[in-house]
Amino acid sequence: MSETAARVRSDLDRLLPLIEPALLAPLAEGEAPRVGEAMRYSLKAGGKRVRPALCLLAAEALGGTAEEALPCAVALEYIHTYSLIHDDLPAMDDDDLRRGQPTCHIAHGEGQAILAGDGLLTDAFRVLAREGHLAPSRRLEAVAVLAEAAGWRGMVGGQSLDLEGEALTAQGGTYDLDHLRLIHRLKTGALLRASLELGAVAAGADPAQRVALRDAGAAMGLAFQIQDDLLDATSTDEQMGKRVGKDAGKGKITYPRLLGLDGARMALTEATERALCLLQPLPNPHALMAWARFLAERTA
Repeated sequence: MSETAARVRSDLDRLLPLIEPALLAPLAEGEAPRVGEAMRYSLKAGGKRVRPALCLLAAEALGGTAEEALPCAVALEYIHTYSLIHDDLPAMDDDDLRRGQPTCHIAHGEGQAILAGDGLLTDAFRVLAREGHLAPSRRLEAVAVLAEAAGWRGMVGGQSLDLEGEALTAQGGTYDLDHLRLIHRLKTGALLRASLELGAVAAGADPAQRVALRDAGAAMGLAFQIQDDLLDATSTDEQMGKRVGKDAGKGKITYPRLLGLDGARMALTEATERALCLLQPLPNPHALMAWARFLAERTA
């Protein structure tokens, strides 16, 4: 195991016992058991918990605590999980496998899957508004940051542009690198950017620190998506725990398709180096810097 991977593993061993119970506790009881079961099913599917971990580590990078940032971390994972449920639907990416198990709509039906995503989206803001011990002003700012990242100016807008791009290429058209960057800045990058910015909000960052973490999150989001594109082009279903090669099959424009594998890898390196340069001046940057390297090196 590399030094980077060992540092990430150590962080997860420390943070997951905090994150996992907090994700499921708000969903323990409710009067609509089927949708609750579908919500818990998708959360229990696991994953790397990248966004909540980054949020907690961003707070710690500024001298804050993981506990005070925990509501932000939970809200981020709810938003992320809802987006995966909806992305997998037949009307979107039409996937039947996620993290090595049937996707939510395969296991629970399309209607319940749509509602499970809706439930997680709305509960994310309830958690931000009511859970934990954040000061009211920080709660308000956290709600604003997450809403921008998750909404049509962020993730939803990026998904819309992605669908438009599929339709364009199906008709024989194409789009350039600038448009691809826009799609990924919104679809994937916005929530990763918000992960670091929410950690900054929870820790009471000064304006310069908050900008540095926001910009580093944007660079890490770009690197994450480029590596996703590379893995989709070069990995197997078994390695990834989901179907691969679908981007090419659906005519999607990707970094390897526009730049070639070597060009995409160079862009990945550039984005990662930018993130590292932005993180280095922070009071306690080493964990986040290890994660920036890990996201660029991951194999699944």
